Amino acid sequence: MKEFKPTQYTLKTVATGREFTDSGWVLADPECAKPSLVRAIYAKKQLEVREEWDFYRFADWLPVSRMLSHSATTVTYRSEGLAKHFGLDNLYIAFSGYWPEKGAKMRTCSFKETEAYSVCGRLAPDCDKVLVVASAGNTARAFAQVCSENNIPLLLCVPEDNIGDLWFAQPLNDCVKLVCPASGSDYFDAICLAQAACLNPNMQDEGGAKNVARRDGMGTSYLSAAVAIGQIPDVYFQAIGSGTGAIAAWEANLRLLEDGRFGTKKTRLYLSQNIPFTPMYDAFYADSRDLLPMDDADARVKACAIDAKVLSNRRPPYSIAGGVYDALKDSRGEMFIVDNETLAHYGRLFEELEGCDINPAAAVAVASIAQAVEKGLVRRDEIIMLNITGGGKDRFMKDFADEVFYLRPSIVFDRCALDDKEAVAKRIAELF
Repeated sequence: MKEFKPTQYTLKTVATGREFTDSGWVLADPECAKPSLVRAIYAKKQLEVREEWDFYRFADWLPVSRMLSHSATTVTYRSEGLAKHFGLDNLYIAFSGYWPEKGAKMRTCSFKETEAYSVCGRLAPDCDKVLVVASAGNTARAFAQVCSENNIPLLLCVPEDNIGDLWFAQPLNDCVKLVCPASGSDYFDAICLAQAACLNPNMQDEGGAKNVARRDGMGTSYLSAAVAIGQIPDVYFQAIGSGTGAIAAWEANLRLLEDGRFGTKKTRLYLSQNIPFTPMYDAFYADSRDLLPMDDADARVKACAIDAKVLSNRRPPYSIAGGVYDALKDSRGEMFIVDNETLAHYGRLFEELEGCDINPAAAVAVASIAQAVEKGLVRRDEIIMLNITGGGKDRFMKDFADEVFYLRPSIVFDRCALDDKEAVAKRIAELF
């Protein structure tokens, strides 16, 4: 096995093109006056895949300084059952989850593990701050497992109504703590709670979509497909809540174009949301870079009404330079909307035709393929990548039935308590 060495890269501001050195945990360019993502520019322009390193096989294009233990990677395979159902000749499924027969070993059953192994690999080994992560569920589960197994202090902020998603095969290390906004809150409330916690200088904001490690970690699912297929896909399907995974796929596509060995195509991003919570769909088809005005109370009700709870981000990186709007426009993309009844149908269909259960968000993406085929937006012979962002929970629960552990919150905050951010920060600091 080759010796692992920290990846060499610089950062580039999407809005201005300014290139600069990463001082360790840069989330934005301090010299850029407008909201903009920064993007990692890697020294190695051609990707060398090291299969023996599991998730870190794509380390050439990950902003990491170390490899963490117990990592797993996305598995891509060519569909037969679902492809035949949709009348598609070249449907490839990038599966992130728990499906041992396919070699898929993500024990959190979600591609959010790709974020966690990349973000935590970016952390300096001697970092003495507590990493703070806001999540609707899946991201929290992934970070909790990775940080627990690698002894990294972590604060999770998750809506109380979603903590049923925080299940694990074994009890967690005490370095992982959970706090929640009370029942009736949504993902945005969890973000506000995380922001309050970060008033304490001993807390370090993970950064969400602004963190290049999160995006490039998620981009490994796209790379998994491109490497398995041997070329850049024509079309990419994924359901989105924040849209970070879609941005990541777009950025990975641009790197493969520069690599030069995978073709010259820009993959069309076909993204979907769960009715009635559809802020990015609404803005995109209003041809608006800005999200449309949204009443907080109404948005919270709609977010709580969708079955794919992880798709409920009220402040996604849509408008920001290098965000979802730019990714859709540059890739000639489309958006789709899917209701709860339809996603349930396509979740069952996937399990019947492919052989594994999938989560509701992934079922939204499957349902959007049906719409694209019906509308003639894909050709039968095109290379199509379906990003199954989570699956195998039923199989996991069967295999670990006697061992499943649920993480419980240390503190539950009423929403009104979040107005006093300094008091919130003080209470949370006492946990560590």
